[in-house]
Amino acid sequence: MLDLVLRDVRALTMNPDRPTAHTIGVLGGRIVGVDEEIADLPARRVVDGDGAVAAPGFADSHNHMVWYGLSLAELDLSGCRSSQELYDLVASQAASLPSDGWVIGSGYDDFVIGGHPDRAALDRAGGGRPVWLKHRSAHMCVASSAILDEAGVLDGSARVPEGGVVERDADGTPTGLLAEQAQQLVDALVKPYPVEELAAAIARAAKRYAAEGLTHVTEAGIGGGWIGHSPAEAAAYQLARSRGDLLQRVELMPATEVLHPVGPDAFGLDLGLRTGFGDDFLRIGPMKIFTDGALSSRTAAVTEPFHGHGGHGVLGDDPDVLRERILTAHRGGWRVAAHAIGDRAIDLALEAFEAAQRDFPRPDARHRIEHSAMVRPDHLPRMAALGVIPVPQSRFLYEIGDTMIEAVGDEREPWLYRQKSFVDAGLVVPGSSDRPCVSNGAPLLGMRAMVDRTTKAGRVLSPDERVDATEALRAYTTHAAWAAGQENERGRIAAGMFADLVLLDADPTTAPTAEIGDIGVRATFVAGRAVHGAEEFAADPT
Repeated sequence: MLDLVLRDVRALTMNPDRPTAHTIGVLGGRIVGVDEEIADLPARRVVDGDGAVAAPGFADSHNHMVWYGLSLAELDLSGCRSSQELYDLVASQAASLPSDGWVIGSGYDDFVIGGHPDRAALDRAGGGRPVWLKHRSAHMCVASSAILDEAGVLDGSARVPEGGVVERDADGTPTGLLAEQAQQLVDALVKPYPVEELAAAIARAAKRYAAEGLTHVTEAGIGGGWIGHSPAEAAAYQLARSRGDLLQRVELMPATEVLHPVGPDAFGLDLGLRTGFGDDFLRIGPMKIFTDGALSSRTAAVTEPFHGHGGHGVLGDDPDVLRERILTAHRGGWRVAAHAIGDRAIDLALEAFEAAQRDFPRPDARHRIEHSAMVRPDHLPRMAALGVIPVPQSRFLYEIGDTMIEAVGDEREPWLYRQKSFVDAGLVVPGSSDRPCVSNGAPLLGMRAMVDRTTKAGRVLSPDERVDATEALRAYTTHAAWAAGQENERGRIAAGMFADLVLLDADPTTAPTAEIGDIGVRATFVAGRAVHGAEEFAADPT
């Protein structure tokens, strides 16, 4: 007897052998068949989909779930349209805190408010309290004098980590802006976060994700560096799961700082853990390594100077150190996820992958380049030869596309966040958001961005890089599954696959492009259990 039959749906199976279906059968958390394959099988529960469009559950191949969950409890600065509006919010929050209470906000956009917040103004708004405001890109933050003083920035005693930038004015005085690895100077004052607090953040994010149709996410960096929140961050996921608060399947990327030598030629986690360890709901994914910064902070490593800026960005560490870490991880059996945004950083990542495959061949390693933001034409055949997976974030085109063009200039615009060039080169391109580095990382919004590539100002960024809506849906389903090495487990509606499904109000592959992001998510199922929208559907017990 089946556990569930979902009937009267218009299923987009993503299965080329059977692209559509109307009835789906589930047993033991997996799909056992569709339509006539299950027509004669009884079920404990029958749910009427009432004509909803069914698709495999959406996956986000690069997000920061803990970080996003924490941001939901912080002062939201994403709507600020001026510096004064930001300072007013800080002052209002500070007034409710004790004299030593921290004002923590996230999501401000310097492009919108006319520059980064001023340290002296933050001191006044916060009444001398510690004020810590995180840029929307997450690659920069601004700290008040109280924090900079405690961190040793003001008296010069702080040791700035390799790859970090402490901005100073013409007189050499810190402005309060900290970029990339320099953010660890503030992190050291607040981390590690208690596991309970991280588990609560996961629960907050999970509810939001379920409402958007997400059934799988990849957490892009835990445990160390400036993206990790605790050495016990994985324990927070385990705690959330044990409480029933983890509503998605999650793949965890350990930060490279977490790995340590386990022999003369390899490094890894304790007990020999590496990519693939875990179960159907929580598993270890690739090793995450930063090779550079970001376009918004002009810290991405580029071969030619930033437009109107003159700088070449920064690498995450000494190039030889970065290459050796990638090579060592490859030798140890890890998949590698190299954060590389600038074309110089992508050069470094590809050189390291080429050396790794030459010296220690692993034909199906499925290494990744996170963001792959500035990909030159000569990069494409190298990526294809290596089978590297580019992981761009299409929603960035809308959110920060105008500032990206401003950073690199019109002549390099065609390199930015490619999509169709990757597909034409034979590369698998998964969908992702990098949330909370965008204000709204919903998968349907990401799909729309792949199709229209329109910025906030209405400019179409490299129209030749557009893909159709079916390819966009593949990115968030089958391609995301392939990127995680789970193409035989999820991403399609077919016998043997996880019963991870999303029910939609309309078909994203045929809806007008402008309406894709507005399609309603009626229900989300993980392992055949409704984690969102169950009340919308009538169930007939049998």
